Amino acid sequence: MSKKVSDHILQRLREWGVEHVFAYAGDGINGLLAAWGRADDDPRFIQARHEEMAAFQAVGYAKFSGRVGVCAATSGPGAIHLLNGLYDAKLDHVPVVAIVGQTDRSAMGGSYQQEVDLLSLYKDVASDFCEMVTVPEQLPNVLDRAMRTAAARRSVTALIIPADVQELDYSPPGHAFKMVPSSLGMPHYAPVPSDDDLQRAADVLNAGEKVAVLVGQGARGARQEVMTLADRLGAGVAKALLGKDALDDDLPYVTGSIGLLGTRPSYELMSGCDTLLVIGSSFPYTQFLPEFGQARAVQIDIDPHMIGLRYPFEVNLVGDARETLTRLLPLLAPAKHRGWRKKIEKDTARWWQVMERRAAVDADPVNPEYVVHALNDLLPENVILSSDSGSAANWYARHLRLRGTMRGSLSGTLATMGPGVPYAIGAKFAHGDRPALALVGDGAMQMNGMAELITVAKYYREWEDPRLIVAVLNNQDLNQVTWEMRAMEGAPQFLPSQLLPDVAYADIARLMGLEGIRVEKPGNVVGAWEAALAADRPCVLDFVTDPAVPPIPPHATLDQIEAAATSILKGDSDRADVVRQGFKAKVQEFLPRGRHHGDRPGAKDET
Repeated sequence: MSKKVSDHILQRLREWGVEHVFAYAGDGINGLLAAWGRADDDPRFIQARHEEMAAFQAVGYAKFSGRVGVCAATSGPGAIHLLNGLYDAKLDHVPVVAIVGQTDRSAMGGSYQQEVDLLSLYKDVASDFCEMVTVPEQLPNVLDRAMRTAAARRSVTALIIPADVQELDYSPPGHAFKMVPSSLGMPHYAPVPSDDDLQRAADVLNAGEKVAVLVGQGARGARQEVMTLADRLGAGVAKALLGKDALDDDLPYVTGSIGLLGTRPSYELMSGCDTLLVIGSSFPYTQFLPEFGQARAVQIDIDPHMIGLRYPFEVNLVGDARETLTRLLPLLAPAKHRGWRKKIEKDTARWWQVMERRAAVDADPVNPEYVVHALNDLLPENVILSSDSGSAANWYARHLRLRGTMRGSLSGTLATMGPGVPYAIGAKFAHGDRPALALVGDGAMQMNGMAELITVAKYYREWEDPRLIVAVLNNQDLNQVTWEMRAMEGAPQFLPSQLLPDVAYADIARLMGLEGIRVEKPGNVVGAWEAALAADRPCVLDFVTDPAVPPIPPHATLDQIEAAATSILKGDSDRADVVRQGFKAKVQEFLPRGRHHGDRPGAKDET
């Protein structure tokens, strides 16, 4: 029996070490589906409920495995559905390869059913490499380049394969004019800066007296080196959201997340420093970095395309974080004074006390901050965490203390709704022996999380550790947008856009053969977490939480606080007093000292 193009594609994926392809069927990839049958489902075809979810699962797999994620979909609508997940990968610099079908070559240009100009459609999301296979001899080169480019550039690549090409007999490129042979493999490499550039960076850092470090996901492999640098320079370390698991939150000088979902000590770290070192992060919000002219700055990033962004850096070092820091550390002198470090540690310790107090604030019926804060003492040491976008991401960023081998991620740059549950599914296929936990809002759960419970029920029995916990913060409100409208616009809640129906998430889980627990009292929160972590199957926890608990940003001004309170008093809440207690009366514990209180004439520093 002759080998078809579709057979060769799956064979080549196996040779690249691909074990899973997250996908959904359609006639545009019928040739591939037939080849999967002939290949005894190797690599595994992991069936999502929707192509967007397949892409998110590939992203989650890639984020938590460090390998290339692969997804596949049919032509037309299937390829279109992949895009949101692929853009999530592109913006977070995650290696993903998309394999999509296309109508037969003979129908192209004929306005045929499901014919979409996929090369144009994918030219942005897969800008590093996007090719259509029109003859068998293009393989294996285009597939190899897609895999290699995705891995090397940590980006999205795409392979478009017309349905009739999938069915052609495979013939390899020959030793001939305009034939392009190929080879397997992506060897590891770790670029490093020149000695002169390293010395320039060391001179800047040694001259600083108040050093702040910002780490992102690119620093994850340099944990020990970052700790050594922070100790030597007496520095504090803030973390971009994608770098939340790059350094332990239990370290006294780690100030936590930075940015819109960040912490007060991270904000004050940047407000008070005279020197900034950014390692492996493209954190986008300039306003959370030091004022221009306040700090001398150094950046380390492996990608020269991302160097020099966000801040006027004095020295830019292109290189692998671990190898660069290994060469930089011998050039750094110990800090002469430790007052800056003591202040950072004091501010950070106070922050965690504030978080504990905020988690203890009464709410109706359950405080969402308590739900997440209570999880800290229960987290398994090898847990993999995902968070969806929205107010759930606030509590993930501020309350959870990651440590050791714990892993966590979310949609950092695209900040799209929907990846919480599929990320966790992708994580389970990367690490079936580790528990996974997704923290999601009810908006994201209703958008697509409930359908992916079917995927969980389909596959969980083959995971060595069957635990996948989906914790739904059920407040019947698109909460993040509600509070943004209040604080930024002074507008009351617009119920037609914000109000969500109450759904029996735990009941739905049980109907699917999973565990499900609904929690309506704060006294049952810890017990529900413990039951889910002890279960012999995946579990959905339906936490009925209070929408009046505000995600106060560290940069909030009193004017914004008062605008939010005013909007509540306009009648969009029956519980204005509770909201005012949780939002306005507690605000002095969140606002940076003196930074924004003086923005209003006559305002005083209430902290």
